[in-house]
Amino acid sequence: MNVSPVNDPLELLTNKGNRQASFLSPIWNPLTCTVAGFGLAIFVNWGFRKPVMSGIQKHIAFAAIGGGAGYYFDQKRNEYLAKRDAVLRHYIELHPEDFPVKDRKKYGDVLESWVPVR
Repeated sequence: MNVSPVNDPLELLTNKGNRQASFLSPIWNPLTCTVAGFGLAIFVNWGFRKPVMSGIQKHIAFAAIGGGAGYYFDQKRNEYLAKRDAVLRHYIELHPEDFPVKDRKKYGDVLESWVPVR
């Protein structure tokens, strides 16, 4: 993957298809909350001193509620991040003087030469 240098601050807030989401990215939160809901049902049974897998309908219901909650929170998070990026992009468009384009520096220009002391 060839990554071009980012000189313009607006390029940081736009995704032009350079970054691909991982396989687990869209399902991570719902899957995690589903497992947590199932685990909560096991914990409730353990707390009431019942066999941990008794009442399988409770396990299914808790897992479904957990998956729904995970999906809801994932959507709310995406909504919040999109709104935040839109606000930042708009601010940068209105105030370009606060975000000058900087030249890229190489490590050789920034670091001092190293001389070993023996």
